[in-house]
Amino acid sequence: MPSIELRARQSLALTPRLQQSVRLLQLSSLEFQQELRTALDTNPFLEYDSTDTEDVALATATPGDDAGMTPATDTVATAEAESSPVDNSAGDTMESAGQDDVPGDFSGDYSSRSSTRQNGDSDSSDPAEWARSQPTLREQLHDSLRLYRLDDRDRAVARFIIEALDDDGYLRQELAELADSVDLEPELTEEELLVALRLVQSLDRPGLGARSLSECLSLQVNALPADTPGRDVARQIVDHHLERLARREQAELQKQIGCSAEELRVACALVRKLDPKPGNNYGRTEDNYVVPDVIVRQVRNKWAVTINPAVQPRARIHRMYAELFAQSAGASRSPLAQQLQEARWLIRNAQQRFDTIQRVAECIVAHQRAFFQYGEIALKPMVLRDVAEELGLHESTISRATGNKYMATPRGIFEFKHFFPRELGTESGGTCSAAAVRALLKEMIAAENTHDPLSDVTLAKMLADQGVLVARRTVAKYRHLMKVPPAELRRQV
Repeated sequence: MPSIELRARQSLALTPRLQQSVRLLQLSSLEFQQELRTALDTNPFLEYDSTDTEDVALATATPGDDAGMTPATDTVATAEAESSPVDNSAGDTMESAGQDDVPGDFSGDYSSRSSTRQNGDSDSSDPAEWARSQPTLREQLHDSLRLYRLDDRDRAVARFIIEALDDDGYLRQELAELADSVDLEPELTEEELLVALRLVQSLDRPGLGARSLSECLSLQVNALPADTPGRDVARQIVDHHLERLARREQAELQKQIGCSAEELRVACALVRKLDPKPGNNYGRTEDNYVVPDVIVRQVRNKWAVTINPAVQPRARIHRMYAELFAQSAGASRSPLAQQLQEARWLIRNAQQRFDTIQRVAECIVAHQRAFFQYGEIALKPMVLRDVAEELGLHESTISRATGNKYMATPRGIFEFKHFFPRELGTESGGTCSAAAVRALLKEMIAAENTHDPLSDVTLAKMLADQGVLVARRTVAKYRHLMKVPPAELRRQV
């Protein structure tokens, strides 16, 4: 029998304002600036604050002041003198029925819609146009091909070969298949394609246009100077014995080639330095400059944390528009009421974002004070739970506040996550951080004898002598993270 049943239950739902607060907190500084720029372009109740200030701290309004409905009141302090926000309580208060309080104006060096430029560029200029980009593989080869005097047919065939290359630089199609797919008069032959392929292989980096790994490595070996140690043996290895090299059959290799053990060692080291995918070196996206969210300075023997003025938003509620809207009839039922509320939410949540980031940064600096004095070797183990308990926040909030956030320190720019190394045990029962172990390994490898480098087993024993107990595979993992090759590749003849 069908029946109607009424049940009561509780569930947790995020309000739109809380959803926006969570989303803004996990954005990087560049993503946040883009978010603010979009809001300034689309929300009529937001305007850019063009107040000229240098090295300013973020100004906040005293609770109870409707700063979003008041003229801009600049109460700022320099970042060098003050490390905490300055209260702004000098604004006039304007009442508006059904409207919430809005924090004070934002001040900073960041400009999202500035009408003037320090360098004199026009407003229509796009900074991305000045970004340096690497040419792609095909662009580089086409540019190199222009330097050769060829007739139209030979140039067209060479261009066809370039377009047929894969992104890693290999030609994986058979020449016969390529010849059938080209519509030329007279018909294209495999011999013509082979000549064009040899030309393409000589245009730029050795190894491009290879049809197999063996050919790729062989082209690179042949391009080496004739007096390169181990060149002849390396050529035989890449031409005929790559599988044996992969299986580390040193004795069989020495027997097949007929060389000494030292000659084989030098040749194998030479082969390992070759690039199996030379095409991957083109068109790579270069690392963008990191914009730090906070700046750490030493002031009177204390470490002070300030928000980077370059990332602080300069936005406020447009006072005139807000006043006119409040005086209009039926304002509460107008679609613009939602945009005014969203503008208030954005300013509040932006303020809360920077407050949270600064609190987390100050807690990190307090826990890792030894790092700023002595470097990586003094990093202490720390987890997100430690910061969450100290600040009274949820661990997920700390995770969002540390993701894609950077700190400028006298020792360089570091991601917040860098200050949360995992914990390792010591012989005495204490703990040390993984970052400290990597710093010790770096010092040991830097001081080793280049003719007899330290193996992973030896490094693990040396760490154990200093009271740090780690396995050999852990040493190998840390060495790989530091981009340090194994001992046999670090040995110098």
